[in-house]
Amino acid sequence: MKLTILASAVLLGVFATDAIAAEFYIVQDSSTKRCTVVDKKPTVKTETIVGSNGKVYATREEATAGMKSEKICEESR
Repeated sequence: MKLTILASAVLLGVFATDAIAAEFYIVQDSSTKRCTVVDKKPTVKTETIVGSNGKVYATREEATAGMKSEKICEESR
């Protein structure tokens, strides 16, 4: 029984850590000028993080809402 409780605690910790560590960015593709939300920091030079100082969002919903308020993203629609 102790092993089951321990295994459950470990699995819960793993999933909780993933949820806490989630990061979303608004990026703009330099060739198409389109903005999108991504879950990893861009590594290619054609994608630029949009927003003040490369703002990181905790949820995809926050990033999507932030994208709607970014002037540079409005121009690409």
